[in-house]
Amino acid sequence: MPKPKKRGSNHQRGAGGQPRNVQPFSDEDASIETMSHCSGFSDPASFTEDGPEVDEEATQEDLEYKLKGFIDLTLDKSAKTRQAALESLKSAFSSKILYEFIMERRMTLTDSIERCIKKGKSDEQCAAAGLACLLCVQMGSGIESEEIFKTLGPVLKKIVCDGTASIQARQACATCLGICCFIVTDDITELYSTMECLENIFTKAYQRDRDTNGVSSTHNTVLHISALLAWTLLLTICPMNEVKKKIEMHLYKLPSLLSCDDLNMRIAAGETLALLFELARETDADFFYEDMDLLTEKLRALATDGNKHRAKVDKRKQRSVFRDVLRAVEERDFPTEMVKFGPERMYIDCWVKKQTYDTFKEILGSGMQYHLQSNDFLRNVFELGPPVMLDAATLKTMKISRFERHLYNSAAFKARTKARSKCRDKRADVGEFF
Repeated sequence: MPKPKKRGSNHQRGAGGQPRNVQPFSDEDASIETMSHCSGFSDPASFTEDGPEVDEEATQEDLEYKLKGFIDLTLDKSAKTRQAALESLKSAFSSKILYEFIMERRMTLTDSIERCIKKGKSDEQCAAAGLACLLCVQMGSGIESEEIFKTLGPVLKKIVCDGTASIQARQACATCLGICCFIVTDDITELYSTMECLENIFTKAYQRDRDTNGVSSTHNTVLHISALLAWTLLLTICPMNEVKKKIEMHLYKLPSLLSCDDLNMRIAAGETLALLFELARETDADFFYEDMDLLTEKLRALATDGNKHRAKVDKRKQRSVFRDVLRAVEERDFPTEMVKFGPERMYIDCWVKKQTYDTFKEILGSGMQYHLQSNDFLRNVFELGPPVMLDAATLKTMKISRFERHLYNSAAFKARTKARSKCRDKRADVGEFF
């Protein structure tokens, strides 16, 4: 009598009877495979003084081999395997420029993302939407990216407007829709259509305000926040005549969202107001806002909020943001920030630039600095010019020696230990009572 087959044996083997590796990329693997060979470009201090030479070509081939495997696994029957593959691809796309690799497989990637968004559950849809953002960031603005957006745009809009879909999936798709449209759209009609789709989402918060005395936080609030921020990003690339229309439509309604129970909604509304005022004054030097006294009073209250029922961390964050918003609205001032990446510096000196930077930083995470150095599209957005090419010798001269770094770390450790000891050692206090 033949032995019964083991359960699940078919799932463990691929074509030709070979075992299929469905292990998702771990954080350590992702950092090794996607960061070790490019960290030297993103951080001059990553060059070792006497380390062995790395075969970059072999490392690149190994990375591409693994990425091909992850692309194949996005079609796996297991939802967990598909999601792990999507997350691994996101990790790689955010930490390294893979233009040529992606160019050859852009249609396969687009089809996989479309399938995961259409048929996947909430977490898988979120991962696929995030990968779509990174795919467009990698490709930049061009015909290829437009083809990707033509395929994914209608799918994203459908999910965003689908009341039966999960809030998390709709939120991720709203963010993806705004970013992808920002990157690829040259068609003004498509830009306006996307903005209208996002407006239909976040303006529901206005309607809730008319029905109640204040704006209460609901499970839809996170969706409204994402739609508002994505819409604001697209507003920064609109023609001036359209900007004027949007300002007239929303500038008197947005202050109502400052009363929302949700901290992130208050902050999103405040930063959007600051950006609208900035754009309004650019289009009209004599711009006048009728309810300025009421608005500044509300902003000042948020900038000095001391309500005990709110967490200290939330109050600190709110005060910091609304101090800047108040200065922007009342004094037309912006606190300039400096961003360092490698040997370069970028100054964020307006709300439009801040909104754009914050959006892409949220998508790229720790890979933001590397992309600012190497990604032609982002460098064009922030007017940084072509990438600065530095050879290994120049980067090595910029690097602190290992011995100097050791001395610095030792001194910092001793100083920190000494400072903490004064606070923690209770024996000094005990002596005072005897």
